Amino acid sequence: MDKRPDVSRNAGGACHQDIITIRGVSFSYEQKRVIENLDFSVKERDFVGLIGSNGAGKTTLLRMIVGLLKPEQGSISLFGEPADRFKQWERIGYVPQKNSFNPLFPTTVREVVMSGLYGRKKLFQRITRADAGKADDAMHAMRIEDLADKRIGQLSGGQQQRAFLARAMINNPSLLILDEPTVGIDAETQENFFHMIKHMHKHHNITFLMVSHDMDMIRSYLGEEPLQQNGKLKFYVKHTHELDNCRETDLTHSLRDLRKSLDERQPVPS
Repeated sequence: MDKRPDVSRNAGGACHQDIITIRGVSFSYEQKRVIENLDFSVKERDFVGLIGSNGAGKTTLLRMIVGLLKPEQGSISLFGEPADRFKQWERIGYVPQKNSFNPLFPTTVREVVMSGLYGRKKLFQRITRADAGKADDAMHAMRIEDLADKRIGQLSGGQQQRAFLARAMINNPSLLILDEPTVGIDAETQENFFHMIKHMHKHHNITFLMVSHDMDMIRSYLGEEPLQQNGKLKFYVKHTHELDNCRETDLTHSLRDLRKSLDERQPVPS
């Protein structure tokens, strides 16, 4: 059971929507139950860190949230809509595990990043100059602008993951789901990445759900104790609900700010 009190308004009267609502969800693989009767809600501007050993159900839960799997029991809602009827997928940025990517897929880095703008409404529309500018900003921030015309399969593991991070952020998502986003990335790029998402969480109306094995990062930002545990799954949560802290509405600000701070540090290795 979610131990958090049901707070729908802050002191200033601003509403806090449930971004993800999970009620009584269970799931099994070959009759082995990996998630049992899970109740949990992710509220607007939460940062949720999901921790668990291999086989705990972390990726399974993310795949159910984004509609790639269906719960055996229970229900999942996104932005108040049942997940099986949810249509506004452009509101969600998703970075899957690196090992789910086919490196032989014949596409360039720029095309990968631009594909983050291709919702159903935009799939057959002309890409505008503003859209191209968003892609340039995202690649610049992630230090892959000089790789824009290379095939994605030609990149190192760290470079590939930076391309997929840029893709997830380009559409200014309301919810950013990250499944082990720093696997295969060098230590300095990991540090820069965490610096960026903490900045985004503080200053933008974005909700984060991240699977990570980096316990030091999780505890340093989200606290020492999980808010909730279900089997081997542990949920660490930090709230940033003061909407007057949201000084910016466009992620371009964060991306440009990030690059400025990165340029003051040592160059990121390939």
